[in-house]
Amino acid sequence: MRTEMGGKKSKSVADDEPKKSSCPDESLPKAERIRKLMTTHFGYSVLSLARLGIRDPPEELWELKELQKLNLSLNSLRAVPSALGSLQNLVVLNLWGNQLSYLPPEIGRLRHLKVLFAYRNRLTEIPDELSFCTKLEVLSLANNQLSGLPQSLSSLDGLKKLNLSHNLITHIPSCIYAMKSLVFLQLACNRLENIADQIQALTDLKILIVEGNRIHSLPKMLCCLTKLELLNVDFNDIQNVPAEMHRLRRLEKLACHPLDKGLHIMHNPLLKPIKEVLDGGLQALYGYLKAT
Repeated sequence: MRTEMGGKKSKSVADDEPKKSSCPDESLPKAERIRKLMTTHFGYSVLSLARLGIRDPPEELWELKELQKLNLSLNSLRAVPSALGSLQNLVVLNLWGNQLSYLPPEIGRLRHLKVLFAYRNRLTEIPDELSFCTKLEVLSLANNQLSGLPQSLSSLDGLKKLNLSHNLITHIPSCIYAMKSLVFLQLACNRLENIADQIQALTDLKILIVEGNRIHSLPKMLCCLTKLELLNVDFNDIQNVPAEMHRLRRLEKLACHPLDKGLHIMHNPLLKPIKEVLDGGLQALYGYLKAT
């Protein structure tokens, strides 16, 4: 042992001093030490291991069978082990801001999972087994390297919010059209060139964001989505709009701010007379479309 001046203490003094422990619960098994970090929030058992520079989660973590919300965000994870499947009571799993290139197929064992955040990773594909998580309501896979989704995810018919922005998607994955409960669909900054007519199946959709793509035209079937409150098609290649667009009565105004409800249609090569009519606002556009 060293003194404050860097010298050595005598053996007798050193022996008399109590030894300092880096952890007051060092005598406990590791699983119990991790369990002591758990909290209860709104009736859920919660554990946050965010921002700790973790590369490999401690093996004892997977022994916490009672855990319902787990936050492993903003670490250095390259993989999540198959043992994840043992946490079958998980309702919320937060993995965003890591270096994950894949999700383990055992994620399909999390049958109570309602929220999965896996954005800002390096995912190139999603396992078919995620389709077994049929209670999912919120799924964010934004800022990855995905070119599509497996057709098996059609089973996620209770999903309400899906974020796939900032990926490499060229066509809206067909499984999405089976997700009849969607109210929020975010596909900004991909490589979409069109929106298929099947979009009409998403009758509960309130927010559709497809800005920053390569979309050339809007299908008239889009106008069947009469619950739309926000439609963002900014920064595309749209030249015209369907005459039926006046049916979207809940789009109450032309919107500029990203969070505003309404129609976002700036920065498109709109042709005459649509561009000029829009100078009078959305109602002017609707009046023009009704008359044509």
